[in-house]
Amino acid sequence: MNEICRDFPILNQIVNDERLVYLDNAATSQKPKEVIDAVSNYFLRDNANVHRGVHTLAERATEQFEQTRFKVKNLINAKSEREIVYTKGTTEGLNWVAVSFGTQVVKSGDEIVVSYMEHHSNIVPWQILCEKTGAKLKYVKLTKNGELDFEDAKEKITAKTKIVSIAQASNVMGVVNPIKELAKLAHENGAYMVVDGAQSLPHMKVDVQDLDVDFLAFSGHKMLGPTGIGILFGKMELLERMSPLEYGGEMIDFVELDHSTFKEVPWKFEGGTQNIAGVIGLGAAIDYLQDVGYEEIEKKEHELVEYVLPKLLQIDGLTVYGPKEPDKHTGVISFNLDGIHPHDVATALDMEGVAVRAGHHCAQPLMKYLKIPATVRASFYFYNTKADADQLIKAILATKEFFKHGTI
Repeated sequence: MNEICRDFPILNQIVNDERLVYLDNAATSQKPKEVIDAVSNYFLRDNANVHRGVHTLAERATEQFEQTRFKVKNLINAKSEREIVYTKGTTEGLNWVAVSFGTQVVKSGDEIVVSYMEHHSNIVPWQILCEKTGAKLKYVKLTKNGELDFEDAKEKITAKTKIVSIAQASNVMGVVNPIKELAKLAHENGAYMVVDGAQSLPHMKVDVQDLDVDFLAFSGHKMLGPTGIGILFGKMELLERMSPLEYGGEMIDFVELDHSTFKEVPWKFEGGTQNIAGVIGLGAAIDYLQDVGYEEIEKKEHELVEYVLPKLLQIDGLTVYGPKEPDKHTGVISFNLDGIHPHDVATALDMEGVAVRAGHHCAQPLMKYLKIPATVRASFYFYNTKADADQLIKAILATKEFFKHGTI
C-alpha cells in the first residue's frame, strides 16, 4: 500500500478473500481520513444550524459552511464566492439551470445542443424543457475514436441554438471535450454554455473564467467529498436573473401577508437547512486535493492509464470503447469481453477483489449509438496503483478462463 492509500481507510480491507481493488471511482470516490474527520468533528463539536444563531456553535458552523464557498471559488477561479451555489449534486444543478434559466431564454423553434455521450442528467432536463417550450434537442455526433466531432458541433450550433450543454469528460469513455472551443462557438451564435463537470473536477484543474462557461455543475462525492453535496457555478448576471426553485426558510428576506422578498445570490437558492456536514466535508476534500495538487493527480492517472490500457488492448476478445491512446483518456476505461455479459464480468471480477461497474452507466443514448447494451467500466483515481491495474488484468484473464472452461 502506497503512502496516499494509507489516507483512505476503506481501501485497507479484504473482499472475497482478495485485496480490495476499488475501480468504481467514476460512480463515487473513496474518502480520505481528513474528510471523514471533518464531518465527524462537525457532529462532535459544532453541530448547529448555520446563519440563524448568535451562539458559539452556530457561529463556528456558519464559518466553516461559508469557508467552503470561498474554497470552491478559488478552486474553479470564479470571480466571486457569490457565484457558488450549494446543491445536492450535479443532477440538481443541471435541473436548476434547465428549469429556472432555460425557461427564460428558450422558446418554441429554438434549439438546445447536447452530445451522444451525455449522462442522463444532462439529457432528460433538456428533453423536458423542449417538451414544455416547443424547442428542439439536437445531438452532436462522435468520431470513430469516440471523441466529440467538433465539425459536427459547428454544424449543429447555429443562430437557433440557445443552450449548449456538454460534459467536460465522459463518464463512459473517458474522453475530455474541448469546452473552451465549444463555449466560444456557443457565444458566437448567441447561446449559453452549460457544463457537466462531474467527471472533470475530480481529475483536472478547471478554470471557469478561462473556459468562459456560463454554468458549471459538479458533485462532491466524486472528488473525495460526502454524498448529497454539489456545486452550481453560474455567472453572477445569469444567477441574478434566475428565480429560486424552493421557497421557505433561510432564503427569504422579508415575508409579508401577501408577498415576500428573497435574499440575494447565492442564498436565495439555498432554502431550508442545507447539508451542512456535506459542505464542510467538501471543503476538507478540496483542501486534500489542493495539497496533492492537480498536476500530480493528472500525472498519476496518466501513468496508470498508460500502463493498463495497452495491457487491456492485448487481451484477445476484449473491446475497449473510446480512444485507444492513453493521452486521450481520463482514468475511465469501458470495455466488454466477447460472449460474456458485462454484469457477469463485474460479478466475476468482484470475486477477485476488483470493484468495477457494469451497465449503461446512465448513458443509454450512448449505448444505442455504440450499438451495445452495456459495458464494464473500470475507473481509476490517483490513489490507485499499478498493482491495482495488475490485479484487474489478472482478474479479467481468470474470468475469461472461467467462462471458457468453468475453472479458474
